[in-house]
Amino acid sequence: MSMLEDIGGETSLRDLVEHFYDLVETLPEGSNLRRLHARGHGVEHARVEQFNFLSGFMGGRPYYKEKHGHMDVKLMHAHVPIRQADADNWVDLMRKALIAEGHKGPNADRLNVVFRRISDMLVNDMDDWEDTGTRR
Repeated sequence: MSMLEDIGGETSLRDLVEHFYDLVETLPEGSNLRRLHARGHGVEHARVEQFNFLSGFMGGRPYYKEKHGHMDVKLMHAHVPIRQADADNWVDLMRKALIAEGHKGPNADRLNVVFRRISDMLVNDMDDWEDTGTRR
């Protein structure tokens, strides 16, 4: 059984992504994530692409790959200055969304571990867009 099937299929995944981005847009810990998305295509675009990516990543239809030709999460984020605090906030908000959507137990635990590993992998030392050339 795929991770996508474990959480209830595409409908459940879409609900999870929507809830996650609702948290990003409303909670204080989502403020820098909102700022980072605003420099790109915005949160509405991220809602669509997050679903597209996670569907394929979790063993469902690879919408993101069909659209963009790859599933390289580092390439997707290569232009974004991601700090450890951003990764931590992303994981925390996704954990909250999983709980709110009723996902618990081994399947949710496994997703949380994978999400933590990937978010930590995306942390980089790029200058922030508002920095004047000094790294944090």
